[in-house]
This record gives sequence, C-alpha cells and structure tokens, in this order.
Amino acid sequence: MHIEPGIVDGAKITLSYATAAGSFGLAAKMALDTIHRDGATALALRTLATTALVFSFFEVFPHHAVGVSEVHLILGSTLFLIFGAGAAGLGLAMGLLLQGLFFAPFDLPQYGMNVTTLIVPLFAMTFLAKRIIPEATAYKDVGYGQALMLSSAYQGGTVAWVAFWSLYGGGLGAQNLAATASFGAAYLLVIVLEPLIDLAVLGLAKLSGRQRGTSLLQGRLFQAAV
Repeated sequence: MHIEPGIVDGAKITLSYATAAGSFGLAAKMALDTIHRDGATALALRTLATTALVFSFFEVFPHHAVGVSEVHLILGSTLFLIFGAGAAGLGLAMGLLLQGLFFAPFDLPQYGMNVTTLIVPLFAMTFLAKRIIPEATAYKDVGYGQALMLSSAYQGGTVAWVAFWSLYGGGLGAQNLAATASFGAAYLLVIVLEPLIDLAVLGLAKLSGRQRGTSLLQGRLFQAAV
C-alpha cells in the first residue's frame, strides 16, 4: 500500500497533509479510548508491540510492487483483535514512519498518503466489529465469516484509498487505470489469507486458557464485553 513516488506530487500532495492530520486525530481518539479503558501503561506496551510488528510486516515480510503501489501483508484486523484499535492505530503510524526513516527515505514524502490509507480503514473497521461481533462474544471465539468481513473491510478500505490517490494524482488515463486495477487484483490474495491468519492467532489465544487480558493483550480477546 506504499504509494509509488511521483504519482501524487506538486501542489496535489498538500491534500495528503490534511488527510494525515485527520488520521492522526482518529488514532488519538482510539488511543484515548484505550487509556480510559485499560490505562496508559497498557497502551504503551501494546503500541511497542504493534510498532515492532508493523515494521516487520513492511520491511521483513515479502512485499512486491504491483501497479501503483506495493502489496503487503498488513494484518490490520489481526492487530485490532489482539491488541485493540488504539495500539493498532499508533503501531501502524509509527511502524510506517520507522521504516521510512531508516530503510525507505524515498517513501517519506508519501507518508501522509500512506498513513491515511492505513488508519482510516482501521477506524471504520472498529465500527463494523461492533455490528458483527456480539458483545457476548470474546474475540478469541470469532468465526471465519466474521474474520473475513473484518479483513475485507480493512483491506478493501486500503485498496480504495490507494485507488483514490492514484486517480487523484495520475488521472484517468488507460495506463494509470490499468496499473490501479492490477494493484487491486493483487490484493485479493491478501483478503483471503488474512482471516486465516486471524483465526490461527486467535486459536493460539484460545489454547492459552487465559480468562482475562493482560497489559500487553486487550481484555476483549479473552472476555466478552458484557
């Protein structure tokens, strides 16, 4: 989901500063919700974990340039289910920034676009989770269908934002449309794989036998909301 350099440039890139500011606001809201529920220490520990994981997802896991962007296994829904929305949002923003600072400085001008592409779908996914996962269900007990809907919503939002930036910066020419479509098609594999990874990780949580969360893992992972 890293927008390729040069697709959005000049005065057009100013829009990414505004969307990034809004995204940071959403991340801050999710983080404050975590602090109110679990405390600042829990948020800090979970954010360290998610930042390290996101950095690994982007820099260590296989990733390939396809069309207008790169295909990554972001695991946004996995981070949400295990660590909560607050830590997931901060981890996505900080992991992306660390990768840019130390390994991909050519991506830093696109940081505003990329962070928007990651965080806005995460925020939307939190609302979907409230609708499709009953409060009486712990996250470790979600089914494949629920995990698929969460993953599809997150990855679909990511693809939609990439398409927006591509068309906004590159226009509606046939070549740009084809490059944008090829990126979206490549992400279908990610949408299929991520729910399986979600369920594998949640299965490990179930086998752990824990009855409550810890400072590192969110409480809803092991206990229902009510």
